[in-house]
Amino acid sequence: MSSAGYRVAVVGATGAVGSTMLQVMRERAFPAAEVVPFASQRSAGRELDGGLTVRELTADALDGFDVGLFSAGSTISREWAPRFAQSGAVVVDNSSCWRMEPDVPLVVAEVNPDAIERHRGIVANPNCSTMQMVVALKPVHDGPGIERVVVSTYQSTSGTGQAAVDEMLGQAHAMLHEMEPGEPEVYPHRIAFNVLPQVETFKDGDDYTTEERKMMAETRKILGDDSLRISATCVRVPVVTGHSESINLQTREELSPQECRELLAAAPGVTVLDDPANGIYPLASDAAGSDQVFVGRIRRDPSNERTLNLWVVADNLRKGAATNAVQLAELLHERGLIGAGARSAA
Repeated sequence: MSSAGYRVAVVGATGAVGSTMLQVMRERAFPAAEVVPFASQRSAGRELDGGLTVRELTADALDGFDVGLFSAGSTISREWAPRFAQSGAVVVDNSSCWRMEPDVPLVVAEVNPDAIERHRGIVANPNCSTMQMVVALKPVHDGPGIERVVVSTYQSTSGTGQAAVDEMLGQAHAMLHEMEPGEPEVYPHRIAFNVLPQVETFKDGDDYTTEERKMMAETRKILGDDSLRISATCVRVPVVTGHSESINLQTREELSPQECRELLAAAPGVTVLDDPANGIYPLASDAAGSDQVFVGRIRRDPSNERTLNLWVVADNLRKGAATNAVQLAELLHERGLIGAGARSAA
């Protein structure tokens, strides 16, 4: 790090998450001397908000960086993250590429920050749905403990990218004007005024989607609990921004709804909104633009012992992706794990 700050690469800077990373770095005043946005060849030369000019990602452009924030998909991350790391940068990757690699820490700033100490040049950012869930689960896991989690998600279209948002809005516009919407291109079915019980894809022989498998495996890794029983159903809903989750949570020790509210209210990154009689509970529309994880509708499950139901909402582009990536870069900075510290960890 120079006296002026770090040299930071943002790979995938023109996408929904990449552009949000740039915004969050400005908001949080990350100590960057220079920020270089990278994207595909067709975006090269494009000027972004803040006066930055997009560059094409090429082999001769990656030297001299201290930090790389990646949000360009697994194919790009598989090829380019190790190359940035070998050139001396620490990469925080938002794709699914590295999350389950044994020697790559999978980190949520409020949940398992110490795991970042083990990085060998690459740190993985979890799936957005996993991210908000583990922020809410962490204080319960550390307190009374968790035996079993059953989660159903209600995921916004921005989680798939801007093309999905545009497709939903276009379909809605057509239907509201009594026109037939075109054939869907992003999703397998129309998303406007609909609910799709499929997020990502089904692999041969598996009844769970890849998104559901991610949530289950990543939650165990982040919480450091391979014994945790967890089942996920991931659903796409016609919302622009903000993922919502219904969580059924069985604890090891008794935990009352009020004790749960108090535990969560004291946890970092969590805001409890739980007065349903007066219409106060987390909404995706209210979470958009925030870095908090909102929890409400905390109530006892009358069908099973030591079990509570929770409603958890967060902005999937911010806390679900971009903000946590920047928080991890901040952690690397605070702990001296960039530059010489990164090389000694490798």
